[in-house]
Amino acid sequence: MDTYIFPAVFDPCEEGGYCITFPDLPGCITEGNTLEEAYRMAKEAATLHLWSMEDDGDKIPAATSPDRVKVPKGGFVSLVEIWMPPIRDKTANKAVNKMITLPKWLKELAEKENINFSQVLQTALKKHLGVEYNKPSSKKLP
Repeated sequence: MDTYIFPAVFDPCEEGGYCITFPDLPGCITEGNTLEEAYRMAKEAATLHLWSMEDDGDKIPAATSPDRVKVPKGGFVSLVEIWMPPIRDKTANKAVNKMITLPKWLKELAEKENINFSQVLQTALKKHLGVEYNKPSSKKLP
């Protein structure tokens, strides 16, 4: 699913700002000093929490209807919409380190020619796998 909508509970903090929790996403908690910041932080926290659940293969729960959410005195419920493709693309295309082993002579020759090891390896892997680029939002890799 590309879009999720979950209710978030905005609970005013004694020292100001808001503490935000998601009844359907245990452990997803954030805060913000202003209402605008709190809403932005709620979207960010829910997005990362849901991405982590997807990445771990966890089942994403159904959202509780806002009228069934218990709200502390002075707090309120707001629906938060999360659009997943950007975070999937960002994390799938994040550069990662991979240690490789080469014969010493090949390493030295490549360095002498100012070869970009990462670029050559990426090009070779794409050719070997028959892909031009990864589009994670439309196709999940195994």
